[in-house]
Amino acid sequence: MSPATDGATGCDVLVVAGAGVDTIVRVDALPVPMADSYGVPPIEAYVGHTGLGVALGCHRLGLRTRFVDVIGDDHEGRLIMQRAAAEGLSFGHETHPSGTRRAVNLVDAHGRRLSFYDGRHPYDFVPDPDLWRASLGSARHVHASIMAWTIHALTDATAAGISTSTDLHDWDGMADHHRPFAYAADLVFLSGSRLGRPGSRTEEDVVTDIFTNGRARVVVVMDGARGSRLTERGGSMVEVPAVQLPGRAVVDSNGAGDSYVAAFLHAWLGGSDAQTAALAGSVGGAWACGSAGTHTSFVEAGELAAQLARLTSLDRA
Repeated sequence: MSPATDGATGCDVLVVAGAGVDTIVRVDALPVPMADSYGVPPIEAYVGHTGLGVALGCHRLGLRTRFVDVIGDDHEGRLIMQRAAAEGLSFGHETHPSGTRRAVNLVDAHGRRLSFYDGRHPYDFVPDPDLWRASLGSARHVHASIMAWTIHALTDATAAGISTSTDLHDWDGMADHHRPFAYAADLVFLSGSRLGRPGSRTEEDVVTDIFTNGRARVVVVMDGARGSRLTERGGSMVEVPAVQLPGRAVVDSNGAGDSYVAAFLHAWLGGSDAQTAALAGSVGGAWACGSAGTHTSFVEAGELAAQLARLTSLDRA
């Protein structure tokens, strides 16, 4: 089906793919012991997933943002369209009969989550390239989620001289699916949750691999309460601590990584150095953890600037 468009023109950030609907189930602790059934608090559904989270985060921070994706002609797809319209987010889409992506996320009392992801679309599916190419000419930056087809968007953006980024999520350094994205983007984000575990490669090995075989200028390993670790090409790893925001306790980590990426991009595209951008990302991620559900609250530019100024003054004290 031909892409649907809302007629948007220029953008600072073009986000390609990664929308869906999350069903959130709150549990006392993870892992959940085996049992026939558990009583739980109200189960809620939220429009979310990684690409939409990055797009909404960038949009709330004042970046001109365009989001494009493949959704289903179904209830979940309509929820995504309604959320984009309510936010004023520029959204172009194509529909596929397999439906809209979704996930069931278990969230414990500490805000940690376990996600069961249903990607829906056939692995070898590639939409009409006009879905993303129509916006490339006016984009400053392209962020691609790791659906198999979005590698073409990264390739096209690089050919057009546009900077790129991607989030590899919990890549173990072994899975072949993630590798083309690891090597194709200028800014590479990934989670530290699986690195160094049995059957996975070490963090140092994975970061070295990305720089050796790819084009990355910066690699950021996001590691929740342990902060993040930033490495620039040719430089040493720098630890960026997690931040605590006064009056904003951690209740739910869903979407924290997406908010980190959005705040990082806002700072980076605004001319900040990588370490400042990573600190901005830490603020964005911490802010997201302060509300229940997926993508229910995003830090805005004024609050981000105020928190960065506060953290800088503490560091100098």
